[in-house]
Amino acid sequence: MEERSELKKTLKPHWVWAIAFGSAVGWGAFVLPMDWMSAAGPLGVIIGFSIGAILMILIGVSYGYLIKKLPVSGGEFAYAYYGFGRYHAFFCGWFLTLGYMCIVALNASALALLVKFVLPSVAMQGLMYNIAGWDVYAGEVLIACIALIAFAYLNIRGTSLSGLMQFIFCITLIVGVILLVISMILHPSSSFTNIQPLFKPGVSAVAAVIAIVAISPWAYVGFDNIPQAAEEFNFSPQKAFKLIVIALICAAVTYSLTIIATAVAMPWQTLINQETIWGTGDVVNNAYGTIGVLLLSLSLCMGIFTGLNGFYVSTSRLLFAMGRASILPRAFAKLHPKYETPYVGIAFTCIITLFAPFFGRQALLWVVDMSAIGVTIAYFYCCAVAYRLFRWSESGNNKTLAVSPFKKFMTLLGLVSSIGFLLLLIVPGSPGFLGKPSWVALVIWVILGLVFFAVKRKDLASIRKETLDYNVFGKTLDHGSAPLSDENDIAKKDA
Repeated sequence: MEERSELKKTLKPHWVWAIAFGSAVGWGAFVLPMDWMSAAGPLGVIIGFSIGAILMILIGVSYGYLIKKLPVSGGEFAYAYYGFGRYHAFFCGWFLTLGYMCIVALNASALALLVKFVLPSVAMQGLMYNIAGWDVYAGEVLIACIALIAFAYLNIRGTSLSGLMQFIFCITLIVGVILLVISMILHPSSSFTNIQPLFKPGVSAVAAVIAIVAISPWAYVGFDNIPQAAEEFNFSPQKAFKLIVIALICAAVTYSLTIIATAVAMPWQTLINQETIWGTGDVVNNAYGTIGVLLLSLSLCMGIFTGLNGFYVSTSRLLFAMGRASILPRAFAKLHPKYETPYVGIAFTCIITLFAPFFGRQALLWVVDMSAIGVTIAYFYCCAVAYRLFRWSESGNNKTLAVSPFKKFMTLLGLVSSIGFLLLLIVPGSPGFLGKPSWVALVIWVILGLVFFAVKRKDLASIRKETLDYNVFGKTLDHGSAPLSDENDIAKKDA
């Protein structure tokens, strides 16, 4: 067996909470309230995100258990391997890598969008071309690229530095949101009557809420960054579930507060009918001018920075785990000689995402919408593995299957929720059904995955199970230690 690289245990509990919360909130809480209200109305959005948070917590039960059982980098990739074997691990890791990278790129483009609103003379310099109705300027491309490079450097410098900065960003974001909401509610022109009607007219309240629940996997993606960093916990993995729950509750409250801050300023139906780059920015600007916009921009910057930083962490750890397992080139498993970080995965993520700003924000949104499927697939694998690790009763001979009917039921609910989220994305006519461009992007990514798998399949099949166990988990598992080991995996026969 080759020497197994291991990451240092440097992450403190509040840093890990910050990685999950900051990644789950991101830029959307400040940029998209107007879009969400146009789909469901203010109360429909708040109820929808609250239900979404509850469903995510149900899924989080499975994450909490598997983090405690398998505290290694790779998260869902490692869980899929543990439960279903190497080929499923490849499938899960392939889709999840795309999802994480897309979110890194989208956060960088959100920063360019912010500068476009606050300092248009800077961002809208050097019109290059138009893609899908979006004018691409050299100024905004440069801003996004600088952000991507800066956060790659920050992450290469060390996990302790990126973890501390993430916590500072999150605290600043929370303070900014609280000040924003209080100031908007207290403004003389604000009124809670502006929130009427509570739901979108012409649409049933149930349909309005479901439309928001459908995007919850995208809105809350980021809490699952916790398992990606599990190997670096300097505390007991048993705390992981508590951190997931707190992060999701904080994210749901933050989404609700930004909806309220936007809706109380003026009748929300009037607001959504206005042509504007940034509806929330407009209402704050009308109320408090430059000072208000600066406060909002600071909060938005923190949301963008937490998203960039958090998903750099998760993407690089996923690539590191897949490289360590030899599913990707072993170079991804190398650690920086000085900072002991997975610098190859960080640099690779930076290089790939640097292409994204050149395609324009609209085209990037298509890919991000498609990548929601990848994240939902990862949720499914996590819940499916956790479900199989519990038994309803004492029957059965596998000693690794714990008897816990309640946890079995909770993981079943998480499994059903993940399937429901997936159906909302792929069933025609559902509120979250992907658009045609997103389907095209999905087909392209699937084809690329099949080609890469065909090239790697023989090498992957030739790796002995004991070697893979050691590379993924740091130990060799007994044949009976996993509920679905490679004993029934085609790869074992190929080897």
